[in-house]
Amino acid sequence: MRPVPTSDPSPRLCSKVGCAQPAASTLTYVYAEQTVVVGPLVAEAEPHVYDLCAEHTARLTAPRGWQVMRLQIDLEDPTGAVADIGALAEAVRDHRERPAGAPGDGAEADRRQGPRLRLVSGDHDG
Repeated sequence: MRPVPTSDPSPRLCSKVGCAQPAASTLTYVYAEQTVVVGPLVAEAEPHVYDLCAEHTARLTAPRGWQVMRLQIDLEDPTGAVADIGALAEAVRDHRERPAGAPGDGAEADRRQGPRLRLVSGDHDG
């Protein structure tokens, strides 16, 4: 008897060696900015990004001299996946290039429809 395919794919697991917990966030490195970006789980696994469980997301630290940028994530229900990891990297670039109070600093985002990325302080990485 052949296995019956299901509509639900296998849950993605944490990328850390030896960890079998379900993934709750996605980590990517923005080398040009020396920034580690941790954000919502991307919709599909991609090369050069790493899925992390809730515990590893909370304990994450950056390499020396690098900054951690944590986008708001619901670690209890990480189903609000981002379609494209590029959106995370763009959020880093946009945040760094736009001076505070400049057009598009948040007021414009509040008027947009649909899901948004919101930057959260990286002070939790210690």
